[in-house]
Amino acid sequence: MAAGCDGPDREVILEKENQKLAREKKQLIVQIEESNSEIETLQKQVNVLAKLKPSIRLKTLSNTQEVKITRYTDLYDKDKDGTKEKLIVYIQPIDRQGDTIKAAGAVDVQLWDLNKPAEKAMLAQWRTEPEELKELWFSTIVNRNYRLTFDIADILTGDEESLTVKAIFTDYLTGKVFNVQREIKP
Repeated sequence: MAAGCDGPDREVILEKENQKLAREKKQLIVQIEESNSEIETLQKQVNVLAKLKPSIRLKTLSNTQEVKITRYTDLYDKDKDGTKEKLIVYIQPIDRQGDTIKAAGAVDVQLWDLNKPAEKAMLAQWRTEPEELKELWFSTIVNRNYRLTFDIADILTGDEESLTVKAIFTDYLTGKVFNVQREIKP
């Protein structure tokens, strides 16, 4: 409050401060109610989970039993200029019932030319972290899979007869690591 403020001005300033404090109080009450609701929900979850044996919990979840690189994995000419500049890799995590599932994990993809000498055979390698991978889920009427796209324009010479795509999928639920590969023809 400014020095020398008395009378009606003082009352206006005090009223504004009082209104501001009342708004802040309402906001804090709402925050407390939201926090209490969240605590209640979490407590219910803890109670349910505490009653389950850890081994049963993991067995009942759909977890990855195998990983496939689908037949649609290939090199693509995205700009239709006659040069294939994209590698698109379609990966399907499969559960124990044979269904494709959206599994949390990380994927390392490698592109190999096995016709080259061993020290030059691996042409490129990429890593897709879990946060990025979950955004790459792709679903159609027929298929569900992760679709990973990589630039390869500067990697290939055009003389390649056969390439091998290798994917290493690390499942973050179970910690299992799956190694799969597929041959593609440029």
